[in-house]
Amino acid sequence: MATAAKPAARKPNAAFMKPLTPSAVLAAIIGPEAVPRTEVTKKIWEYIKKHDLQDPANRRNINADAKLRPLFGKDQVSMFELTKLVSGHLK
Repeated sequence: MATAAKPAARKPNAAFMKPLTPSAVLAAIIGPEAVPRTEVTKKIWEYIKKHDLQDPANRRNINADAKLRPLFGKDQVSMFELTKLVSGHLK
């Protein structure tokens, strides 16, 4: 009886692991040090949860506070827009 070969362990994508420098607007939320894209997303979610910014009626929406408004450019965004909005603040 033949057994299926185990798939090779996934290697992290180098593009995601490359440290990126946040803009001044983003640095106000996550700090000024260069961090990988994955850490940026993680830190933004920590900030959102710490300040209870998820919309209670629809948890997929994030309400902007004074620090997030310049990053989002509006009062509320969906969690699906978050990555696109943040990528413009990384270099």
